Amino acid sequence: MNNLQELAQRLMALDDKISACMRCGMCQAVCPMFGASGQEADVARGKLFLINNLAHMLLDDPQALADKLGRCLLCSSCQAVCPPGVEIMYIFREARELVYNYLGLNPIKKFIFGILLANPGLFNFSMRMGAPVQGLLFKKTGDVQGTVCAPMFNFMLGDRHIRPLAKKPLHAIYGNVDEPRKAGGIKVAFFYGCMGDKMYVDMSEACIKALRHHNVALFMPAELACCGIPAVCSGDVKGMLKELKKNLDIMGKADFDYVVTPCASCTSTLKELWPEYAARIGKAEQRLAEDISSKTMDINVFMVEVLGVKPQEPKEGATVVTYHDPCHLVKSLGVRTEPRAVLEANPGYKFTEMDEHDRCCGCGGSFNLFHYDYSRQIGQRKRDNVVASGAKVVTTSCPACMMQLEDVLSQNRDPIKVKHTMQIYAESLD
Repeated sequence: MNNLQELAQRLMALDDKISACMRCGMCQAVCPMFGASGQEADVARGKLFLINNLAHMLLDDPQALADKLGRCLLCSSCQAVCPPGVEIMYIFREARELVYNYLGLNPIKKFIFGILLANPGLFNFSMRMGAPVQGLLFKKTGDVQGTVCAPMFNFMLGDRHIRPLAKKPLHAIYGNVDEPRKAGGIKVAFFYGCMGDKMYVDMSEACIKALRHHNVALFMPAELACCGIPAVCSGDVKGMLKELKKNLDIMGKADFDYVVTPCASCTSTLKELWPEYAARIGKAEQRLAEDISSKTMDINVFMVEVLGVKPQEPKEGATVVTYHDPCHLVKSLGVRTEPRAVLEANPGYKFTEMDEHDRCCGCGGSFNLFHYDYSRQIGQRKRDNVVASGAKVVTTSCPACMMQLEDVLSQNRDPIKVKHTMQIYAESLD
């Protein structure tokens, strides 16, 4: 099949899916980008209209089309409320792939997705080299989060406050872990993700502490690659397939009962996208990806449904904590109650619900890099809801959301700490 035939077939397939859109406007009410910009072109139905004319726009002004498609967090808010059930996220991912196949990917993104993230050894080496010198480039903000900023790089990073790289990444602390089952018990593959390895090591160690407390044996290879979600959301499917193939090669040789992840984006990618994209590699890889998908669980769900963790009555004077629902967890996978149950399993905390708890925080992966002004504006709304809840700690189940919450709270000098749900639970095990 030549490229033109393939393009025509894929465009027709998109047309079939787009035709279900009734242009009812339900997506407008929940779209965080529309809430920030007020532009119809930023709503799902507006983008679907653009994609419906994809062939013409590719020839007319492909860069403008790419820019418009990039103004989306891929948070699934629109898809979650769509009355006819249009597969909006699939359509957007497919459209981005077609556009960037035509335009060519930015060389920096091509290097990051196709080389750096697909080669864990190189990625790990780069981060190890960067960690010791970051003190020369960043300055401490003095907030309760321990974030830093980089005034000399404002032209590139914006005035963001971020968590510094860990002094020692998780893989360097633990190496390759492949524990035997304890008395015939459970064994899990712990997929801690890039941020759980390089930045939020304390989060990952809280997960390990909790799993070992419950006598769960761990399979934790040091050479796992990125799950692939940054690449596929940027239209670089080739990069995603490299990362996926690397992970399948490692995980396919191991024996485990479940795959657990503390990252909402990783969880939804392993469960929903790995089987879809593994089919492009081969039938054996697709079968393996489907098997891994069936075993994959968000770590909160695993703690509640498999290990039987239950809520406890809070102690007198307990610290008030609230929870932000990550989009990839609540809107893609329908996970709502389990993270709250994990929080309430620590009697030292008292849970309170914030307003708009499941509204997007504004991170959106690379959206945060290329549209930081909008990302920060969306994040400010989330910050206001966190503060209004009266909580002293805000939790979530996704490192990317943690990074966004840390930024907006730090920018406002709010004395509210950001933690993962598993960090709260692990504190009760001391």
